[in-house]
Amino acid sequence: MREKHTSGAPRRNFYGRIKGKGLHQSHERYLAEDLDGVAPKGVSWEENPDRIPLDLDALFGKKPVWLEVGFGSGEHIVHQAAENPDVGIIGCEPYINGVATLLGKIRKAGVTNIMVHPGDVRDIMDVLPEGSIDKAFLLYPDPWPKSRHHRRRFVTEEHLVPLAKCLKIGAEFRVATDIPDYVRQSMEQIPQFGFTWLAEQPSDWREPWVDWFSTRYEQKAFREGRTAHYMTFFRT
Repeated sequence: MREKHTSGAPRRNFYGRIKGKGLHQSHERYLAEDLDGVAPKGVSWEENPDRIPLDLDALFGKKPVWLEVGFGSGEHIVHQAAENPDVGIIGCEPYINGVATLLGKIRKAGVTNIMVHPGDVRDIMDVLPEGSIDKAFLLYPDPWPKSRHHRRRFVTEEHLVPLAKCLKIGAEFRVATDIPDYVRQSMEQIPQFGFTWLAEQPSDWREPWVDWFSTRYEQKAFREGRTAHYMTFFRT
């Protein structure tokens, strides 16, 4: 049995950056002034050792709820929130510089339907009610290109099992990546854990979704000659 912290939390390894170089003063201000108001309570093991499910109606009313895993600098999540005011969106991102950048974008856009978890998505999936999420996004995740690091990718059993549990039957799971081997692993792993890929023609993975917002990362990938792949899976 895996050892746990005294709080009851499993000892999960986390890979990747939590914080980059010094934050701008404005970013420090966003974190100090805005984060507490948009961070869902009861996600951490210290706050919620019994892992009582979140009350999503209390967070968003009766709105459908979407989940974005690793929102980067927040361009996509803010776009979706602005275009879909009748939806609540939870964004998860452990990189605090990205969290601060998103908070600035939320201020500028004036959107009020985003909640932000500044940490490991596995912790929030622990407390999302079963079958509560209508759509999920995994957009340009860390590719972990070395073979020995592929187990760190999101598209592994450790992440896909809890994701499938919190998604409604029929919910969309969108994956975008410019890494061919990430496409391979996605196609091999995701269908094993309660998802179906319904693509019928090349345009179904070569062309972005009609409501897609191209991020700065994607534009950089295009400039460097990489090809984007847009995969849509459905929870079955």
